Amino acid sequence: MDVDDPVPRGGGEPPRIRRLEESVVNRIAAGEVIQRPSSAVKELVENSIDAGASTVSVTVKDGGLKLIQVSDDGHGIRFEDLPILCERHTTSKLSAYEDLQTITSMGFRGEALASMTYVGHVTVTTITEGQLHGYRVSYRDGVMESDPKPCAAVKGTQVMVENLFFNMVARRKTLQNSNDDYPKIVDFISRFAVHHINVNFSCRKHGVNRADVHSASTTSRLDAIRNVYGASVVRDLMEIEVSDENAVDEIFRMDGFISNANYVAKKTTMILFINDRLVDCTSLKRAIEFVYSAILPQASKPFIYMSINLPPEHVDVNIHPTKKEVSLLNQERIIEMIKDAIEEKLMNCNTTRIFQTQAVDSSALTQPNTQKEKGTEVSTPTGAKSQKVPSQMVRTDPRDPSGRLHTYWHGQSSNLEKKSDLVSVRNVVRSRRNQKDAGDLSSRHELLTEIDSNLHPGLLDIVKNCTYVGVADEIFALIQHNTRLYLVNVVNVSKELMYQQSLCRFGNFNAIQLSEPAPLRELLMMALKDDESMTMSDENDKEKLEIAEVNTEILKENSEMINEYFSIHIDQSGNLTRLPVVLDQYMPDMDRLPEFVLTLANDVTWDVERDCFRTAAAAIGNFYALHPPILPNPSGDGIQLYKKSKDCMASGECDDDLTNTDEDEIDQELLAEAEAAWAQREWTIQHVLFPSMRLFLKPPKSMATDGTFVQVASLEKLYKIFERC
Repeated sequence: MDVDDPVPRGGGEPPRIRRLEESVVNRIAAGEVIQRPSSAVKELVENSIDAGASTVSVTVKDGGLKLIQVSDDGHGIRFEDLPILCERHTTSKLSAYEDLQTITSMGFRGEALASMTYVGHVTVTTITEGQLHGYRVSYRDGVMESDPKPCAAVKGTQVMVENLFFNMVARRKTLQNSNDDYPKIVDFISRFAVHHINVNFSCRKHGVNRADVHSASTTSRLDAIRNVYGASVVRDLMEIEVSDENAVDEIFRMDGFISNANYVAKKTTMILFINDRLVDCTSLKRAIEFVYSAILPQASKPFIYMSINLPPEHVDVNIHPTKKEVSLLNQERIIEMIKDAIEEKLMNCNTTRIFQTQAVDSSALTQPNTQKEKGTEVSTPTGAKSQKVPSQMVRTDPRDPSGRLHTYWHGQSSNLEKKSDLVSVRNVVRSRRNQKDAGDLSSRHELLTEIDSNLHPGLLDIVKNCTYVGVADEIFALIQHNTRLYLVNVVNVSKELMYQQSLCRFGNFNAIQLSEPAPLRELLMMALKDDESMTMSDENDKEKLEIAEVNTEILKENSEMINEYFSIHIDQSGNLTRLPVVLDQYMPDMDRLPEFVLTLANDVTWDVERDCFRTAAAAIGNFYALHPPILPNPSGDGIQLYKKSKDCMASGECDDDLTNTDEDEIDQELLAEAEAAWAQREWTIQHVLFPSMRLFLKPPKSMATDGTFVQVASLEKLYKIFERC
């Protein structure tokens, strides 16, 4: 072995243990505390907040490597404390180890400023209240480079860190992109601005007038979030509070804001403060994301702001070099309580969903010539033979929306059509594809097998590859498949689709929470009174009441089963509180709820498992099917039914002389309600039913003969007719 080699090889003597020089020790420690420029900014901002600042300004150059400048209007630093300001383990936050048990400030070790002086050039300018001037002093390796110099200064302290990591080549190489850390710095400042609503924060790049973060002090947490993250985030937030205020065993109190089911983002934003300290908690974040995974689409992530307050002695703040993590007493219990509270809050609010849509640009599909009319020629750049542009009124592509019926109805396009976007709607529907079966019951599998065995291959091809054309009347819609045009019975198709979806989502439904519990007894009485077969009399009223009581008891006895398998929740008082989401972005017609409850009680075979599942799914399918609205269609002559004349409304017959009715003679409120209901049904048929039908429906053989699908035109036969002409 070479005598100059200090490391023995083989069986030589062990190496000597040496005491490292203090400068080496300090530089190693500095690399742990100041890991990157954003770490330095976080430490300096926390110092400003500890100093009671009401304004904190951050300026950054080249991602913090060239310059970090943090200014505040806090209480400043005493002149006599400046010589030891940047020495390691000098602090005003505590004096004994026991003080850690009750620490409330964010800083306490006295390492941050010292670490910065070992990896950068630090200059401090400060003035305390009552002084005529301030002092400026530069630090290097923990000590002053010269005595403090008097200077003009504004109230508070300004810390400037230049040339960060100038003496750490490896660290600078890992931060090659100088702007890499600036987004992290902006993120830190944004989080502080949300929590410390009484402090004005600003963050900008050096030489740029416009601040990337600028928050003004406010009394409202929502206003702070709106200032930093925008109004679109605040719109979908809910307030949440959790506490365990047991006098014997008080644990914690949490308040904050969480996003609802309508919020859409690509990554989770979680702002967590524990005793006013910005920290990370991986286990809590994972638990919350698990709760949201059952509510949000797969690609969406939540927004969470939480402030947790615990007794200081229940928090161990001294477990991480940069203080980004803390250890809590009874941490598992706290996480479980927060998780349960969020889950309950989401379930109570998940009654509606909002889907952001985007108008379809038809120019890319049709390529119309805006300057020339039908049949004109368009010259090509190369001077080749010109081509005639096909008329927009001719469907040249079966999937071209310009060939649908709505194209011919100029001036009558509704707002529903403008705000629709098939792509976004279909993506929502596809998110339910390949869903895992929740139940493993043989009866359910038999019913699903029955659907597969009864499949009509020809109709399946039509369903999968059809193009929606438009609504033909109250019951039928038109679709195109290849060169054929078909009438489709919307009620029959939707009923079968809902039946199949009830079995596919068996035991794994999302839920529609009713705004108010609906008493079963009242719903059943409403359904029985609507039954034309039962005449009005006192005896019949008693009979109806008895039937309602019996059916209520039947549903209450089987409530556990229908809740577990079909998410139809009935409480102990006999109130209906929750219904299943059978098809995403679709709500059933609640006017038919009484009829559904009566069908569920009377027509379901509760004693035989297979028949029970089949009849319950059939009842759900009938309720969720797209029946025509209760109000008559106001289009055409139907508007006569909305005259204020009671005789005309009751008989349904109006004189021909009254066809041109003045607006004053029409019940405008009822007419508007009817028009909205029919327009909503038409929109749902095109943008929810048919996209879902292409994905999920397995049409049975009976639909080929019962009038559900009727061919009305064939292009080949039309050509033959034209040839004869």
